[in-house]
Amino acid sequence: MPLIEIKHLALEHLPAVVELDQLCFGGIWTLEGYSRELDSSSSDLLGLWERGSGGAGEQASRGAGEQGRGGAGEIKEDLTSVSSPSLIGIGCLWSILEEAHITILAIHPDYQGQGFGQALLYALLKSADRRKLEWATLEVRSSNLAAISLYQKFGFQEAGRRRGYYQDSGEDALILWRGGLQKPEFEQDLAKWEGEIRDRLLSANCEWI
Repeated sequence: MPLIEIKHLALEHLPAVVELDQLCFGGIWTLEGYSRELDSSSSDLLGLWERGSGGAGEQASRGAGEQGRGGAGEIKEDLTSVSSPSLIGIGCLWSILEEAHITILAIHPDYQGQGFGQALLYALLKSADRRKLEWATLEVRSSNLAAISLYQKFGFQEAGRRRGYYQDSGEDALILWRGGLQKPEFEQDLAKWEGEIRDRLLSANCEWI
Protein backbone atom coordinates (compact mmCIF):
# COMPACT_ATOMS: atom_id res chain seq x y z
CA MET A 1 0.00 0.00 0.00
CA PRO A 2 1.46 3.40 -0.92
CA LEU A 3 2.19 5.65 2.04
CA ILE A 4 1.47 9.39 2.02
CA GLU A 5 3.50 11.80 4.15
CA ILE A 6 3.30 15.58 4.54
CA LYS A 7 6.33 17.36 5.98
CA HIS A 8 8.27 20.60 5.80
CA LEU A 9 10.53 20.83 2.80
CA ALA A 10 14.29 21.26 3.04
CA LEU A 11 16.97 22.68 0.75
CA GLU A 12 17.73 19.31 -0.84
CA HIS A 13 14.10 18.98 -1.94
CA LEU A 14 13.99 22.22 -3.95
CA PRO A 15 15.01 20.84 -7.38
CA ALA A 16 12.01 18.48 -7.22
CA VAL A 17 9.84 21.37 -6.02
CA VAL A 18 10.83 23.53 -9.00
CA GLU A 19 10.09 20.64 -11.39
CA LEU A 20 6.63 20.22 -9.89
CA ASP A 21 6.05 23.98 -10.02
CA GLN A 22 7.00 23.97 -13.71
CA LEU A 23 4.66 21.05 -14.41
CA CYS A 24 1.67 22.53 -12.54
CA PHE A 25 2.09 26.27 -13.12
CA GLY A 26 4.61 26.71 -15.91
CA GLY A 27 7.20 27.99 -13.44
CA ILE A 28 5.87 30.74 -11.18
CA TRP A 29 8.69 30.54 -8.61
CA THR A 30 12.39 29.93 -9.13
CA LEU A 31 14.81 27.87 -7.07
CA GLU A 32 15.93 31.11 -5.41
CA GLY A 33 12.35 32.03 -4.64
CA TYR A 34 11.65 28.75 -2.91
CA SER A 35 14.98 29.02 -1.06
CA ARG A 36 13.85 32.38 0.36
CA GLU A 37 10.67 30.71 1.62
CA LEU A 38 12.75 28.18 3.51
CA ASP A 39 14.79 30.98 5.10
CA SER A 40 11.73 32.97 6.16
CA SER A 41 10.33 32.41 9.65
CA SER A 42 6.99 33.69 8.34
CA SER A 43 6.61 30.89 5.75
CA ASP A 44 5.57 27.26 5.94
CA LEU A 45 6.64 25.32 2.84
CA LEU A 46 5.21 21.80 2.83
CA GLY A 47 5.64 18.82 0.57
CA LEU A 48 3.36 15.83 0.05
CA TRP A 49 5.28 12.64 -0.63
CA GLU A 50 4.28 9.21 -1.87
CA ARG A 51 6.30 6.26 -0.66
CA GLY A 52 5.14 3.43 -2.90
CA SER A 53 6.18 0.12 -4.35
CA GLY A 54 6.74 1.19 -7.94
CA GLY A 55 3.07 1.46 -8.87
CA ALA A 56 1.73 3.13 -11.99
CA GLY A 57 1.15 6.50 -10.31
CA GLU A 58 4.67 6.62 -8.95
CA GLN A 59 6.16 5.66 -12.32
CA ALA A 60 4.18 8.44 -14.01
CA SER A 61 5.47 10.94 -11.45
CA ARG A 62 9.05 9.87 -12.01
CA GLY A 63 8.65 10.05 -15.78
CA ALA A 64 7.40 13.62 -15.56
CA GLY A 65 10.34 14.55 -13.36
CA GLU A 66 12.80 13.11 -15.87
CA GLN A 67 11.20 15.19 -18.59
CA GLY A 68 10.73 18.09 -17.25
CA ARG A 69 4.59 25.84 3.55
CA GLY A 70 3.88 19.63 10.11
CA GLY A 71 3.56 16.29 9.37
CA ALA A 72 0.31 14.43 9.90
CA GLY A 73 1.55 11.84 12.37
CA GLU A 74 4.29 9.45 13.30
CA ILE A 75 5.70 6.87 10.90
CA LYS A 76 4.12 3.57 11.82
CA GLU A 77 6.46 1.14 10.11
CA ASP A 78 9.95 0.69 8.73
CA LEU A 79 10.01 2.42 5.35
CA THR A 80 13.42 1.14 4.23
CA SER A 81 11.83 -1.67 2.23
CA VAL A 82 9.81 0.63 -0.03
CA SER A 83 11.03 2.72 -2.93
CA SER A 84 12.32 6.26 -2.67
CA PRO A 85 9.53 8.81 -2.07
CA SER A 86 8.11 10.89 -4.92
CA LEU A 87 7.13 14.52 -4.38
CA ILE A 88 3.56 14.83 -5.66
CA GLY A 89 2.34 18.01 -3.92
CA ILE A 90 3.58 21.35 -2.59
CA GLY A 91 1.91 23.95 -0.42
CA CYS A 92 3.02 27.26 1.06
CA LEU A 93 1.56 29.84 3.39
CA TRP A 94 2.75 33.22 4.59
CA SER A 95 2.03 34.37 8.13
CA ILE A 96 1.18 38.09 7.89
CA LEU A 97 0.01 39.64 11.16
CA GLU A 98 -3.01 37.46 12.06
CA GLU A 99 -3.54 36.13 8.53
CA ALA A 100 -2.45 32.96 6.79
CA HIS A 101 -2.01 33.74 3.08
CA ILE A 102 -1.94 30.49 1.12
CA THR A 103 0.32 31.22 -1.84
CA ILE A 104 0.86 27.75 -3.34
CA LEU A 105 -1.25 24.60 -3.47
CA ALA A 106 -0.32 22.16 -6.22
CA ILE A 107 -0.77 18.44 -6.84
CA HIS A 108 0.93 16.52 -9.65
CA PRO A 109 -1.62 16.17 -12.51
CA ASP A 110 -1.44 12.36 -12.38
CA TYR A 111 -2.58 12.44 -8.73
CA GLN A 112 -5.37 15.01 -8.85
CA GLY A 113 -8.90 14.08 -7.82
CA GLN A 114 -7.75 11.49 -5.28
CA GLY A 115 -7.91 13.50 -2.05
CA PHE A 116 -4.28 14.66 -1.95
CA GLY A 117 -5.25 18.31 -2.39
CA GLN A 118 -7.55 18.01 0.61
CA ALA A 119 -4.74 16.51 2.68
CA LEU A 120 -2.34 19.30 1.75
CA LEU A 121 -4.89 22.06 2.39
CA TYR A 122 -5.66 20.47 5.76
CA ALA A 123 -1.95 20.51 6.63
CA LEU A 124 -1.65 24.19 5.70
CA LEU A 125 -4.66 25.09 7.85
CA LYS A 126 -3.21 23.01 10.67
CA SER A 127 0.01 25.02 10.38
CA ALA A 128 -2.02 28.24 10.50
CA ASP A 129 -3.74 26.97 13.64
CA ARG A 130 -0.38 26.20 15.27
CA ARG A 131 0.78 29.72 14.46
CA LYS A 132 -2.35 31.08 16.23
CA LEU A 133 -3.52 32.88 13.09
CA GLU A 134 -7.10 34.13 12.89
CA TRP A 135 -7.88 34.07 9.15
CA ALA A 136 -6.81 32.30 5.99
CA THR A 137 -6.97 33.74 2.49
CA LEU A 138 -5.92 32.89 -1.06
CA GLU A 139 -6.49 33.75 -4.72
CA VAL A 140 -7.83 31.26 -7.25
CA ARG A 141 -8.64 31.45 -10.96
CA SER A 142 -12.33 32.16 -11.45
CA SER A 143 -12.52 29.25 -13.93
CA ASN A 144 -10.91 26.69 -11.61
CA LEU A 145 -14.16 25.19 -10.38
CA ALA A 146 -12.51 22.09 -8.88
CA ALA A 147 -10.22 24.20 -6.70
CA ILE A 148 -13.05 26.54 -5.70
CA SER A 149 -15.14 23.54 -4.66
CA LEU A 150 -12.24 22.23 -2.57
CA TYR A 151 -11.79 25.54 -0.77
CA GLN A 152 -15.52 25.87 -0.13
CA LYS A 153 -15.48 22.43 1.47
CA PHE A 154 -13.02 23.85 3.99
CA GLY A 155 -15.16 26.89 4.74
CA PHE A 156 -13.65 29.46 2.37
CA GLN A 157 -16.02 32.07 0.96
CA GLU A 158 -15.63 34.60 -1.83
CA ALA A 159 -14.64 38.02 -0.50
CA GLY A 160 -13.71 39.85 -3.69
CA ARG A 161 -12.32 39.68 -7.19
CA ARG A 162 -9.08 40.89 -8.79
CA ARG A 163 -9.82 41.82 -12.41
CA GLY A 164 -7.30 40.54 -14.97
CA TYR A 165 -5.06 39.18 -12.20
CA TYR A 166 -3.50 36.37 -14.27
CA GLN A 167 -1.24 37.87 -16.91
CA ASP A 168 -1.09 34.75 -19.09
CA SER A 169 -4.84 34.81 -19.80
CA GLY A 170 -6.21 38.06 -18.38
CA GLU A 171 -8.46 35.96 -16.16
CA ASP A 172 -9.89 37.25 -12.89
CA ALA A 173 -8.83 35.91 -9.51
CA LEU A 174 -11.37 35.25 -6.80
CA ILE A 175 -10.27 36.27 -3.31
CA LEU A 176 -11.37 33.64 -0.80
CA TRP A 177 -11.39 34.04 2.99
CA ARG A 178 -11.85 31.69 5.91
CA GLY A 179 -12.22 33.11 9.42
CA GLY A 180 -12.57 31.66 12.88
CA LEU A 181 -9.30 29.70 12.96
CA GLN A 182 -8.96 30.26 16.72
CA LYS A 183 -12.54 29.36 17.61
CA PRO A 184 -13.25 25.99 19.31
CA GLU A 185 -15.37 24.92 16.33
CA PHE A 186 -12.33 25.09 14.07
CA GLU A 187 -10.57 22.41 16.11
CA GLN A 188 -13.63 20.24 15.60
CA ASP A 189 -13.52 20.97 11.88
CA LEU A 190 -9.86 19.95 11.73
CA ALA A 191 -10.60 16.64 13.44
CA LYS A 192 -13.54 15.98 11.12
CA TRP A 193 -11.53 16.81 8.00
CA GLU A 194 -8.64 14.61 9.06
CA GLY A 195 -10.96 11.63 9.52
CA GLU A 196 -12.65 12.22 6.17
CA ILE A 197 -9.33 12.57 4.35
CA ARG A 198 -7.90 9.41 5.90
CA ASP A 199 -11.02 7.48 4.89
CA ARG A 200 -10.82 8.77 1.32
CA LEU A 201 -7.15 7.92 0.99
CA LEU A 202 -7.75 4.44 2.39
CA SER A 203 -10.50 3.94 -0.20
CA ALA A 204 -7.85 4.78 -2.80
CA ASN A 205 -5.53 2.20 -1.20
CA CYS A 206 -3.25 4.84 0.38
CA GLU A 207 -2.24 5.29 4.01
CA TRP A 208 -1.50 8.72 5.49
CA ILE A 209 1.37 8.46 7.94
